Amino acid sequence: MRSLLPLLLLAAPLAAQVPVDSTNQDCANLVFMVQVVRHEIEPAVAAMPATKFGFAPTQGEFTGVRSFAREAKHLSATNYILASAALGIDPPADAGDEMGPDSVVTKDQIIAYMRGSFDLLERAARAYGDARIPVRTSPISPFQGRSVTRLALIVESTVHAFDHYGQMVEYLRMNGIVPPASRR
Repeated sequence: MRSLLPLLLLAAPLAAQVPVDSTNQDCANLVFMVQVVRHEIEPAVAAMPATKFGFAPTQGEFTGVRSFAREAKHLSATNYILASAALGIDPPADAGDEMGPDSVVTKDQIIAYMRGSFDLLERAARAYGDARIPVRTSPISPFQGRSVTRLALIVESTVHAFDHYGQMVEYLRMNGIVPPASRR
């Protein structure tokens, strides 16, 4: 919890931006956590110069890993897929096998794709507790059958996003870039 406290304090201004029914505090908390994740990841992606989006380490344990751009697209495609399941809708066809659309290649396109994925994830979080909106299973989720819930899919997406955020932070540092979260 100690490691989360600074993150939550820095993200506290986001809480004021959460217009949800105050009777549903769980929904407000879930929306807030999606916003916290977004608040860390989007600036990190924006911090990498466009000329370095193709960077991927090639030695030792890093052999064969995704490039920075592929990390960002994969994270975003997964957001789209899991948020869509949490909203009971079909994911974008171009999210494909969690790699995102082939047409999204430039830094600006990747950032726009990521923003759209977090918009959809936040929409799914805002639907928390709304029994009128169905929830579907997703083939990429371990939550299947009766274990799939909107909460599980949203939490899975945020945990997954932070996993890849850690990798992107490493790539930033390998390129001499201090991640925005470390500059505060």
